[in-house]
Amino acid sequence: MTDLSLIPLVTEDTPVRVRFCPSPTGTPHVGLIRTALFNWAYARHTGGKMIFRIEDTDAKRDSEESYNQLLDALAWLGIDWDEGVNAGGPHDPYRQSQRGGIYQDVIEKLRAAGHLYESYSTPEEVEARHKAAGRDPKLGYDNFDRELTDEQKAAFKAEGREPVLRVRMPDHDITFTDLVRGEITFKAGSVPDYVVVRANGKPLYTLVNPIDDALMGITHVLRGEDLLSSTPRQVVLYALLHDIGVAQYMPRFGHLPYVMGQGNKKLSKRDPESSLFLHRDNGFIPEGLLNYLALLGWSLSADEDIFSREQLVEAFDVKDVLSNPARFDVKKAEAINGTHVRMLEPQDFRDRLVPYLQAAGLVGEVLTERENEILDQAAPLVQERIALLGEATDMLEFLFKADDEIAIEEKALKGMPANLVEVIDASIQGLEGLAEWNAETIQAALRTKLVDELELKPRQAFGPARVAISGKRVSPPLFESMEILGRESSLKRLRAFGESR
Repeated sequence: MTDLSLIPLVTEDTPVRVRFCPSPTGTPHVGLIRTALFNWAYARHTGGKMIFRIEDTDAKRDSEESYNQLLDALAWLGIDWDEGVNAGGPHDPYRQSQRGGIYQDVIEKLRAAGHLYESYSTPEEVEARHKAAGRDPKLGYDNFDRELTDEQKAAFKAEGREPVLRVRMPDHDITFTDLVRGEITFKAGSVPDYVVVRANGKPLYTLVNPIDDALMGITHVLRGEDLLSSTPRQVVLYALLHDIGVAQYMPRFGHLPYVMGQGNKKLSKRDPESSLFLHRDNGFIPEGLLNYLALLGWSLSADEDIFSREQLVEAFDVKDVLSNPARFDVKKAEAINGTHVRMLEPQDFRDRLVPYLQAAGLVGEVLTERENEILDQAAPLVQERIALLGEATDMLEFLFKADDEIAIEEKALKGMPANLVEVIDASIQGLEGLAEWNAETIQAALRTKLVDELELKPRQAFGPARVAISGKRVSPPLFESMEILGRESSLKRLRAFGESR
């Protein structure tokens, strides 16, 4: 077995090369994208390179749809890469399914050097040996096939058995220094010889991943904590790859903390808040979600939660990542997103609302002149009031609907004054004679009729008009909304509401 101490650790002055190498399965998970973000931020902070590979060797689970969703998710957040799929580079191809010849060449070198051996034992045989020796039958592989003779191998082959290939693990402790967790040691014998090539000759992830890292010169492996248990296997393989001239050095490892969901359980793909696209559909903007994802295990400072992409790049160092699990708090995420929404330039904010209005069926693919006019005037009324862009559709829908499409919500009628019809009639009287129709004249007319003459408190005075105009108890500022709607629509809605009471 090759001595692990013979492979040099990558030096501090080696240009940083990180990689993001997901399997294209399912929809993008926020934990996975957080891993991409930290790799990207570290590459950009250090002036290094980000490599984007696709691990698509599992034909049963991988899909082109998931691959395209990954591209969509990264593009939406503005996470780019220097080499990899759709970008090319000196190590093409960057999809594992297209690198079979490369892997077979390395496998042959590893076999020739004696680092891999043929294993014929079935799981049932391994379990039986454990039982016979009085050991726990679930201990896993027992390294039985390490020293098979040529005669034993021939006998197994005569039975029609095809061997898997296993790595010879060292008989000493495996220690490495994790950038996030410090020094970690796996005791000798805690990781048995493991399979790297199936009986059909296809290599497994545990082999092709470090082969790709070595050939592509990856200096820092930043990945999820769930992969920590496999790291001793990776460390050993790097040493073997160095021995055969494939790896130049041992990369530095950094295992990023779990992303937890409700109840302090690991956030699974079944949890709604794990879906990046669900958050996008609900109205997160890239600036807000990127900011929050960066807080899942890292912070700019103890008292600074809001920062830009540029500030993240300037400050991010993987050594500052915390080892404790990070909980995905939807309320905090929305609050941070709301801050970024309010920081948008007014025209930018207005334009970002369009897809949500279209998705809600409030406007068509191309906005009419009138729809553009309404949106221009209405967007400023809600920018300070929403945390998610999707909330704007509920708040603004009454402005885009026809007068006879306004449905009065049942809960909006609670708390209406006993003399509701009188209040509506007085509102109509006060508005009908206005020479100018704008928010100031509308407010003055309604205040005179309802507060001064009927002696109503403002909430009781203006609540009925708000419900008549919007169908809701809560809406954007009433007088500005009525100005946008115009005199005819506003009066028509007031009359219809009064007549229905």
